[in-house]
Amino acid sequence: MKQMAAQKAWTDEERLELAAQLDAELDAFIDGLEKKRYEEGWPEDRWQEEMDKHPFFMKRAPQPGDDVHPMFEGLQKLKYDPEENTRDELALNYKEDGNFYMKHKKFRMAIYSFTEGIKTKTDNPDVLAVLYNNRSAAHFFIKNYRSSLSDAQRALFYKPDYTKARWRSAQCAYELERFDLCTQMCEELLEVDVDNEVAIALLHKNKMKKLEIERNQRKEAAEAKRRLTRFHRLRDAIEQRAIKFDDQKVGKKDVLSEELLYPKFLPLEDHPVHLDEDGSTLIWPAAFSYPEFLYSDFYQQLPETTTMRDCLATLLTEKLPYDKAHNYRLGNVHVYYENRKVGCVHKVDEEKQLAEIIAEKGFFVSGGALLFYVVHKDSRVEQEFINERRRPMVYS
Repeated sequence: MKQMAAQKAWTDEERLELAAQLDAELDAFIDGLEKKRYEEGWPEDRWQEEMDKHPFFMKRAPQPGDDVHPMFEGLQKLKYDPEENTRDELALNYKEDGNFYMKHKKFRMAIYSFTEGIKTKTDNPDVLAVLYNNRSAAHFFIKNYRSSLSDAQRALFYKPDYTKARWRSAQCAYELERFDLCTQMCEELLEVDVDNEVAIALLHKNKMKKLEIERNQRKEAAEAKRRLTRFHRLRDAIEQRAIKFDDQKVGKKDVLSEELLYPKFLPLEDHPVHLDEDGSTLIWPAAFSYPEFLYSDFYQQLPETTTMRDCLATLLTEKLPYDKAHNYRLGNVHVYYENRKVGCVHKVDEEKQLAEIIAEKGFFVSGGALLFYVVHKDSRVEQEFINERRRPMVYS
């Protein structure tokens, strides 16, 4: 008490003056300290970049090729180093990573993580079952149904009562149209839970799809048989008429394929030669070319009983687009076909039917169609066409 009484009584002005004096002494002390540059922190111009790399502040996981923060490397080592973790711990760490990627729909990254977990060679069947089942789910979501089924079956190997893996197997089997396996998986699920609604629904759906596919297969088989029968009849009709094809390989004259009969001209490609309804008349695709104009007309279905004059009457009913002089009219044109094997042309008798023309020794079906050339009669164009130099076809 005596000590307190002996203390000086300070006025407000004295207190302010003392505070100012202490501040000035502190500033002088700080200014007298040795100046040293701050070098241990992040550079100001790369502060945000360094922040994003720090494992405590990063907003996304490092990508392949990125520079990794030393602390992040340390954390990785703690989590993934075989010397710091048992096989089970490593497998579970990769499983957690995979589940994280699954949650964010990064299914390919999830597959990678689950695969790394399997590679740890843990001998824990429960952990392996989960890893295979989860990888099966990741494959399923990107529609890798075959891989998904394989993993689901592997999960069942390690854990035979694994309901999730059995359900995934059923789903994959349905998508792969392995109906018997799907039925087996669904029935096994119903043995455990007779009221499993999703298994009941898939079992019914699987049965309906199997019936539909089997019905379609029967239809396709019947149609294929009918198509083969039609082709055999067509082939017999062509062989009976001794019709020749200029693109038939040497030494393979007896081989008549559907490809050989397929028209190579774009407007005719959907109209190959065929028999009429009563099976007695061949219906041909035909092309009529006008060399003078580099122009062509096409018949998609031309009966072999038609005469060349009838063909011309139809073709020349209207004036040709480029025939300004109207030279191309009935009675004022000649028709030729080309024998490409020997490199020459033959004039067509307009009174003959197509069947008679096709039967001539020098006539060959070209590119799956009948090919004729129409020129102005007794003109320079006709002479040039006849005298044009043609090289015989060369066969390999």
